[in-house]
Amino acid sequence: MEEFVITKKIAKHGSQAVIVIPRILENELKPGTIVKLTLDVLRKPGEEE
Repeated sequence: MEEFVITKKIAKHGSQAVIVIPRILENELKPGTIVKLTLDVLRKPGEEE
């Protein structure tokens, strides 16, 4: 089992919020690959750092 850790800002696609997978992982995470996602919210919009 492989494990990757990425930190991403949630993007917007139309009216949906999306997470874009970096191109560097394109060969590892082909369509049809099943992954387990765990999301830890680090900061919400409008919150101070």
